[in-house]
This record gives sequence, C-alpha cells and structure tokens, in this order.
Amino acid sequence: MSEILGSLWWLIISIGVLVTIHEFGHFWVARRCGVKVLRFSIGFGKPLWLRKAADGTEYAIGAIPLGGYVKMLDEREFEIPDALIPQAFNRKPVWQRIAIVAAGPLANLILCVALLWGMFVIGRPDFAPVVGDVAGLAAESGLRRGDTVLRIGDRDTPTWSEVQLALLPHALDREDVAVRIRAENGAEATRHLQLSRLPAEFDERRAVQIVGLRGRHELRPAVIGRIEPGSPAWGVLAEGDRVTALDGDPLRSWEDLTAAVAKLHRRGGSAMIEVARNGDRLALEIAPARMLKPDGEAYWGLGLTSAELPEPTRDAVLRYGPLQAVPAALREGVHQAEQLFAMIGRAFTGRVSLQNTVAGPVTIGRAANAYANNGPAWYLQLLALLSLSLGILNLLPIPILDGGHLLYYLIELVKGSPVSERVMAAGHFVGLALIAGLMGLAFYNDILNNLVR
Repeated sequence: MSEILGSLWWLIISIGVLVTIHEFGHFWVARRCGVKVLRFSIGFGKPLWLRKAADGTEYAIGAIPLGGYVKMLDEREFEIPDALIPQAFNRKPVWQRIAIVAAGPLANLILCVALLWGMFVIGRPDFAPVVGDVAGLAAESGLRRGDTVLRIGDRDTPTWSEVQLALLPHALDREDVAVRIRAENGAEATRHLQLSRLPAEFDERRAVQIVGLRGRHELRPAVIGRIEPGSPAWGVLAEGDRVTALDGDPLRSWEDLTAAVAKLHRRGGSAMIEVARNGDRLALEIAPARMLKPDGEAYWGLGLTSAELPEPTRDAVLRYGPLQAVPAALREGVHQAEQLFAMIGRAFTGRVSLQNTVAGPVTIGRAANAYANNGPAWYLQLLALLSLSLGILNLLPIPILDGGHLLYYLIELVKGSPVSERVMAAGHFVGLALIAGLMGLAFYNDILNNLVR
C-alpha cells in the first residue's frame, strides 16, 4: 500500500475509532438519564448507511468521516409532543446534562488508558537505550558512547524512545536534568545534562540530536557500498568490505570512518586501513585525495559510499504482564496528560512553535500510517495519545466544544438559571471563530510540514 493510501486509510480508521467511542460516551449516559436519542452518526453529511432501530433511534455513517454527533430530543430545536417532553435533553436536571456532556471526553480518557494497557500487554518493540555517538552538550556533560541511559530526571528509560520522550520536555524548557547511566564497564553514575545552554531557538523536532545524542541503532556500519572509479579506494578496497580501523584507530560506524578520514587529511600522508573481507582481515595502504561532489563542490575523501543495509533490529521490548500493565497504563496516561497540558502552556507562552504543536489531518494520517507499519503496539500508543488529545481538547472551555457547554452549566449552577440564548449565541460565534482559526493553523502546518519540502 502506498504511503498516500496508507495514510488516508489509517486516518479514517483512527478518527472513526476515536469519534465512535467519544459519541458513544454521550449516547450511553444520555440513554441512562432518560433522554431520547434521535440519531447516532459517525461522520457528517449525507448518510452512506442508515438504520432505524425499534426505539426510533437512527444509526448512520456519514459521507464525511471527520467527526460525528449524537442528536438528542431538545425543545429548543423544534416543538415536540407533550408525551415526549420528559425525554428532552433541555428538561433534564443540570447535573444530568453535565454528566451527558462530560461523558464524551471521559470516554476518550478511558479509551486512552485501555489502549495503553493493550500496548503494554502486546509489547512495543524498540531499540535499547544505548548511546551510539555523543557531541556538543551531551559530550560536555560526560556522556559517552556505549552508556546505557537508565533514567532522565524522574522518568525511567527502558527504551530509546523513552529517552527521547523524557529528554524533550527538559530541552523545551531549557532545564538542566540529571541523567542516570550505566557505563560499558557496568558502573552506574549520574551525569548532569546542561540543557540551559541550549540556544534560544532550535528545531524542537530535532531536540535530541541538537543536544548531541544519537542511539546505537542510528549508527551505520562501516560497510562499503560503492567505490568511485579513479578514487584513492579504487583498486584497493572492494564493495562489501567492513572497515574496522584507520591508522590504528578502531572504527565502529560509518560516522567514525568519515571523522577518521577528515583527521587523516588534516595530518597529511597515507595510512593503513584495516578491513574484514570474506572472513579475512586485511591491512592496506591508502591516502585521501581531493575529489568533486556531483554539484561540483570539492572535498577530501577516499571515494566511498556506504552500503544500503537492512533496518537495524529492534533489541528491546517495552512489555508488562496483564496485571502489571494496569497501573503502568494509568501512570502513563497521567504522564501524557501532564505533558500535553505543559505543551499547551508552552505554545501559549511562545516557548514552542505552533508549527510543531498543532497537527492537521495530513500529519496525523502520516503518523498513523508510520506507527501502524511498526506494529500493533506502536499504533495503539499513537491512538492512545490521539484519544487523550481529543478528550482534553473537548474539555477546553471553548463554546461549541463540550467544555464550553460544561462552562454554561456550571454558570447555571452558580446563578440558578440557564445562560441566556443571547449569551449562548455570542459564545457559539466566538467558539466557531476559534475552532476555524485552529483548523486553519492545522492545515497551514500540514502544508508547511508535509507538502512544502
């Protein structure tokens, strides 16, 4: 399946699941409170499928799969028979209306924890939290290649993804953080990563790389793929050779080889390059030369390109048993909620770019496709985060969202009477403007991040 079709497919599936659970929360509580539900629809527009149940409720799937709604009996929309007035939403006590409205976001929050539980039980394959290369702040803070990152701040890091997730908020806040590591010799120690020295502005999407950390799995093996004719390596090295040392310095990655060649050029002269070839170990003399890139830029090198190798094997799994996964899912759900609120706060105070905070359907679809291709546990993790985001977004006190309705009902509890229709109409206008602006920003970010390259 192509990336475009895959992204569209997983976008529809993801939104369909999240919206169905959200609307079912409203539907289920409304029915328990004695409210007559006229229609339960997944999607908007003309129904592609419609079924009317014996109790009169219509179940529909709309042509536009970007949302859904539960339409309840309400006197404010049209006249209803006297016999049905007790089943009208607007006639219910304010606490029941609060419960019905809050049930949608609450269903998403429950779904988030359930999905995280499923992710932990299935087990999410990942990479071990082993440092492959260090530079910049990471090197200055004492981190070294081969270190296993055990904890960042107060968060354990059993996988490399957890390292990235734990490091990101501290980097965004330019906040120094303690990093607990286990060195290659088995000794444990604490390093202090001085993130307060990060520049005022940087690409938040590359925070870990800017700090100077790279995982062991990110390093390319020093295996030769192609040799430029007439280059220093021509007739000396062969495709498939694994370079193990240059001028006596051991090499463990292609990045090591690139740095060693640059060092050799600065020193001048030739050196011995050691390679593994068909089970044999060879030592050959070689010297870098001035060469030209395809665009005409000059550089000093050996005339080598790295081999195209399979993706590195995931050597760590984040997994819990069914019982242990329950508290783990609850802890992770709370942690993700805290991080989401913190990110919203950073966006409002300008500490992070809105370009990297508000995602549109293209970004969500591509992410869903990528996570689904990584396996079911990865997809469940993304779906959990989206469900959490949807639940929290709907609780924001913005008119036309669930949080806006809850605000009206809380005001009604305080003043003892419903908010006037005039105030509600003005609130709906403001809410529509805010949502339109948010959607516009999301689509703009989609174009900027995905279509303009």
